[in-house]
Amino acid sequence: MYGCEAWTISKQIQNKLEGTEMWFLRRMLRIPWTAKKTNERVLNEANKRRSLVRTIRKRQTTFLGHLMRRGKLEHSVTTGKFEGTRSRGRQREKIMDGLATWLGPGKVSDILATVKDRDL
Repeated sequence: MYGCEAWTISKQIQNKLEGTEMWFLRRMLRIPWTAKKTNERVLNEANKRRSLVRTIRKRQTTFLGHLMRRGKLEHSVTTGKFEGTRSRGRQREKIMDGLATWLGPGKVSDILATVKDRDL
C-alpha cells in the first residue's frame, strides 16, 4: 500500500485488487478453496466494511487535495494544464481520470473547487 496515492487504477487492476483481497481474507480465515462459500459470506465472517480499493481511493483524494493546495508544478501536471504536444498512441490514464470514474464526472470539478479548505 506504500505509494498507492499515485497509482492509476483501471477496471482491470481494480478487479485484480479485489480478487487478491478476497484471497487474503480466505487465507486468514482458513477457508479452503473447496468450501462453497460466497464472497459475501466471507466478508460477513471477517466483519469487513471497507475494501482495499475504497481505502486506496480515499488516500488518493486526500493526496490530490494536498497537491492542489500546494499549487506548484504538481498542480499543473495533475490538472493537465501543461504546455506541449501529446505523445503518439493511446494516452495513459491519469489520476484525474480514475477519480472521475470513481466519483462521477461532475464530482471532480467540485473537489477541485473545494480543495482549498483542508477540513472539507
